[in-house]
Amino acid sequence: MNTLTAPPTTGLDELVIAVRAAVARPADWRGTASHVADALREHMPSPELLTPDQLTGEPGTFRSHRLHVEPDGSFSMVAIVWQPGAVTLVHDHVTWCVFGTLTGVEYEDLYTLSEDGTALIEVGSNHAPTGEVSGFAPPGDIHRVRNDSDTVAVSLHIYGTDLNRIGSSARRYYDLPIRPAKL
Repeated sequence: MNTLTAPPTTGLDELVIAVRAAVARPADWRGTASHVADALREHMPSPELLTPDQLTGEPGTFRSHRLHVEPDGSFSMVAIVWQPGAVTLVHDHVTWCVFGTLTGVEYEDLYTLSEDGTALIEVGSNHAPTGEVSGFAPPGDIHRVRNDSDTVAVSLHIYGTDLNRIGSSARRYYDLPIRPAKL
């Protein structure tokens, strides 16, 4: 579900309205992620929605900035600032997620659990340059996100949950050996 977007705008108001309408459409989680991705492509904000202070950080770190939580808890928006060398733990999510890269490149390593649940199997990787939008829904959303470049990357993530209530979109973190995919 990767596609380049329309030119960015700085505000979130139009995006919030469009995501609200997308979430209201009858669909399963994958369908909702697709509808929300379309809304983000059409109303992609610019990185200027963050202050210069929010863009700072130490190399190898990332910071999340909560931008909007829908009053009924149906979705939340978070900007993540990825400093060069930043990398998450391998994780999955409690709900659907859509993200768009506002600046820089976000890299993603994809995994699946081995049949016996004792290891992670590499199943691919993606890179999302500026303007790209992608979405997914559990199950099968095990991944790690990183910034391999020497510049700051910023992405906007929209989760189908109330982050004020649950705190994080991650369902679980994986500390298992990683094996390459069988050819």
